[in-house]
Amino acid sequence: MNLYDRYLMPRLIDACCGLPAIQAHRARLLPLARGAVLEIGIGTGRNLPFYDGTRITMLHGLDPAAQMQRTAARRARAAGLTVQLIPLSAQQIPAPDAHYDTVVCTFTLCTLPDPVAALHEIRRVLAPGGRLLFCEHGRAPEPSVQRWQDRLTPWWKPLAGGCHLNRDVRAMLRDGGFAPTAIDSGYIAGPRPFAHITRGVAVAT
Repeated sequence: MNLYDRYLMPRLIDACCGLPAIQAHRARLLPLARGAVLEIGIGTGRNLPFYDGTRITMLHGLDPAAQMQRTAARRARAAGLTVQLIPLSAQQIPAPDAHYDTVVCTFTLCTLPDPVAALHEIRRVLAPGGRLLFCEHGRAPEPSVQRWQDRLTPWWKPLAGGCHLNRDVRAMLRDGGFAPTAIDSGYIAGPRPFAHITRGVAVAT
């Protein structure tokens, strides 16, 4: 791992993911988590302050970027939460079938090498009646913005941990075996190729 990936990239990602408009999306979504919870791509723990600890019986955080765990652990302590941090990717979740009541995935599908395979693995570990809470940036509805997303993605990926600007969130959910029960999408403030957000709740089909 080079110096940028170890030291600078985590700070860049943490700053971008802590923008007020993004934090507002987290504040609407995370209180819905309940029971045994798995967070995919927990990173530096930006979601942790927004969980309702009274509704959670267990919290596991999965992320291959072990260099971010120290910040995540600090934010867990500040939030009064106990979290088990697991340095693995979503394509190898170390849990039996139907183990979690809630899986949380925020600003993570954009970076995964195979997001559809990861969603199938998430589907496997969700208990019957379990829910996927998601909030992702991705492909915009306008062709003019899509063209810019396609142009910028090859340049943006190495700077932002493999992040794709142009992935279709709804299509990924469908192909991964999920159907949204509630969904909201639109732009936050900022350059449009980076700013189209889709947030919601989905269940396995």
